[in-house]
Amino acid sequence: MRVYLDSCIVIYLTEGSADMRERIGRQLLRSAEAAPTVTFTDLSRLECRVKPLAIGNATLLADYESFFTTPGYMKCVIDTATFDMATELRARYGLKTPDALHLAAAIASDCEELWTNDQRLVRAADSRIRIVSIDQLA
Repeated sequence: MRVYLDSCIVIYLTEGSADMRERIGRQLLRSAEAAPTVTFTDLSRLECRVKPLAIGNATLLADYESFFTTPGYMKCVIDTATFDMATELRARYGLKTPDALHLAAAIASDCEELWTNDQRLVRAADSRIRIVSIDQLA
């Protein structure tokens, strides 16, 4: 299974409470046969790196760099077709540009799930991808 992680999930996994990190980590570290392929874009990387750069926290920045260079994780490129899909999602569902780009990238990358804390994406996903909220990660 291929899973796209919204930036908020990466932030929770890196900076969240111990309970939050454990819940997300448990889902990412399921048995080898069921472990999802983690997928992200440079948009996620950008959103995660802003705070550590703004406050000058080199350790936190290194933690994010470590996450985004994890062997086996897949970086998806946001190409013109993905931007076009994001434009349509934004126009049709009133999504903010980053949210539309995350959803379009997940769909274009053939992900089965998008893990997020943004339930506004459910309607826009329209059965093309399963939206999994943080509360569903047991």
